Formats: sequence, C-alpha cells, structure tokens
Amino acid sequence: MSNSLDRLKALSSKLEEKTRKKNAAKEVKRDADSDHQPSAEKQDTPAPAETNGTDSVRSENIKRLEELYTMLGIFEKSPDFDKIFIYKAMNLSGIGLKEEDFGEVREGKYIQIIAITYEPDKNGKKKAKNISLGYFGKAEALQPERKNNIIEFVLRWRYEKAFQNVEHYKELIAKLKSSDRLF
Repeated sequence: MSNSLDRLKALSSKLEEKTRKKNAAKEVKRDADSDHQPSAEKQDTPAPAETNGTDSVRSENIKRLEELYTMLGIFEKSPDFDKIFIYKAMNLSGIGLKEEDFGEVREGKYIQIIAITYEPDKNGKKKAKNISLGYFGKAEALQPERKNNIIEFVLRWRYEKAFQNVEHYKELIAKLKSSDRLF
C-alpha cells in the first residue's frame, strides 16, 4: 500500500504534467489565434477544461485534508475546518520540510503543527503569533505513518492556501480589467 506522502507526490506530479500539457496547448492555440485575430482582441480567460482539472485536484486535496484534520485531532484545537484557512501560514516543528532535510525528524525535538497569524500588539503594530494546532510528542517516538500524515496535512494545507491566493489575484485582475480607469 502506498503511503500518504507518495500519494501527495503522485498528485503533484499529475498536476504538473497537466499544467505542462495545457500550457503547450495554449501556445499552439495562441499561435493559431495570432493568424486570425489582432492581439488587442485576445483574452486571457482559462479554458473550461483547465478550470475543471484544477477544481478536481483542489476538491481531492480538500477531501484528503479534511480526513487528516480529523485523523490527527486538529479539530480539538480548531473545531471549524473552514477556519483553519484564516491562518497566514503553517509550519511544522521537529520535522524538516526543506528539500535537503525533507521528512527527517530532529532528535530530541517535539513534533507540533504550528499555525501563524498576525494580531495587533498593544501599540497597534501587527505581530506574528504562533498557535499550536497539534502536539505529537517526541520525534523519536513518532510512528512513520503518523509522521507522513502530519507532513501531508501541512503540505495539503499550504496547497489549498495557494489555490485561495490564486483566486484572490484572479478577482483583483478581473476588477482591474472591468474598470474604465486605473485607481
């Protein structure tokens, strides 16, 4: 049976391959359109297939993220699943997530999922605040499958957060295109 981390890597590979194919198809279409249409009339709207492919990947990601949310007991610290996306970032202490130490546990450290938010201090200045969403004990005592589920949760959360950021910028660009003047 494939572990969770392998499934996430496979999902990412599929998404990258679909993106490459769609970009290649866009180039071919763009070249064909340039023969028939002046460049001022071209529009940068996504093709329906592109949107559906992204929606499918995104819905699979959310589904698995919600399973991990329950499995890891994140609901105990953050009872509303949708509210886990209000955090600005999410990190993992005790396990490496960088390319050079990915998945390596740091001996003597405790494993925690840390959410980061920004709140005003007494002077009104925004200050980073760390919130523990899950505590999993000493790194050495962590079972490999549990470790993979923890890593997968953080990566899938980041993946969804990236989708949300892309939506935000698409909306801003649409507002800009629909206005008659710049602000």
